[in-house]
Amino acid sequence: MNVEAFDGKRVFLVLGTSTGGVGAHVASLAEGLAAADARVTVCGPAATEELFGFTAKGARFVPVEISAGLDPVTDARATRRLRKALRGPGGSTAVDLVHAHGMRAGLIARAARPVGVPLVVTWHNVLMATGTKGRVLGAAETLVARGADMSLCVSDDLVARVLRLGGQDVRFAPIPAPPLPPATRTAAEVRAELQAGDRPLVLAIGRLHPQKGHDVLIDAAAALADRDPKPLFLIAGEGPQREELTERVNRTGAPVRLLGHRADIADLLAAADIVASTSEWEGYPLFAQEALRSGTPLVATRVGGVPAVTGDAALLVPAGDAAAVTAAVGKLLDDPAERERLAKTGLAKGATLPTVEDGLAQVRAVYRELTGA
Repeated sequence: MNVEAFDGKRVFLVLGTSTGGVGAHVASLAEGLAAADARVTVCGPAATEELFGFTAKGARFVPVEISAGLDPVTDARATRRLRKALRGPGGSTAVDLVHAHGMRAGLIARAARPVGVPLVVTWHNVLMATGTKGRVLGAAETLVARGADMSLCVSDDLVARVLRLGGQDVRFAPIPAPPLPPATRTAAEVRAELQAGDRPLVLAIGRLHPQKGHDVLIDAAAALADRDPKPLFLIAGEGPQREELTERVNRTGAPVRLLGHRADIADLLAAADIVASTSEWEGYPLFAQEALRSGTPLVATRVGGVPAVTGDAALLVPAGDAAAVTAAVGKLLDDPAERERLAKTGLAKGATLPTVEDGLAQVRAVYRELTGA
């Protein structure tokens, strides 16, 4: 990777709980910054190091248990832990810049950072909570937006939101998907493992969380269960909704398998006939970039930054509309020519998307601007 040297600048990357895109982005960023001679420390839950291997990317790792939800006791403990990590011997400052990923990490970093140290916050998700919880989280969002020296937002709607919250310097910063490793098995071998026979495969990738709208996909799958051959819907990901979604699959009789966390996404994409996403919101989704670059026809909800990623290279449907998902998937199953068209336009669109090097260059420029390096 051709990068300008950072001459030992001390950069702390802070993240909360993650099993997907945020952690993968931080790992990619840590690797690129370390290659540019930055002294990179990643602070986050111990489970993120196990999953993403930040130390193997050239970073130091300090466990800081930042919870997924607001918890005064846990937050106070995390703040103290991060503050200690950011201090050197005798209380001296051991950091040149703090870059937090997500609102929860931003809240802890805002409280812990030494005076005068620049704080960058990347906003990966929109706040979807309502009621009392929504008001509390909204107040926390405002603190983070106004406390950050710079906010990087993964979609245009997030840029507008952070500006409304009072963000000082707010910029669009797409997060490129790292290239997937080559598939290690043929489509036939993957189908054999899944015992799929000649059934069409519809693949969804994402954690089992309400934001991902997997309940809508399950309902669409149930509506398509009478087709011959019956399509098989695969959901690759893990999360807190597993029990609830399993119950929904059993109750509806939907032809859906919950695969859990998978490390063979390239293999699954190569075997899939269609990729589907029914998220309530997405920023600059990795799954969409991966689907386009693999040439797999994509059905996705028209939310957040999805249209900016896909352009006209996907069938976009309204969020929360199982009937629209059913119609879109059914259309592609019935129309090989349309699948071929989307495969070709997807490959062309994928070739124009920002690369990991592009994303790293933007972040490096931000760091230099804030540190004067």
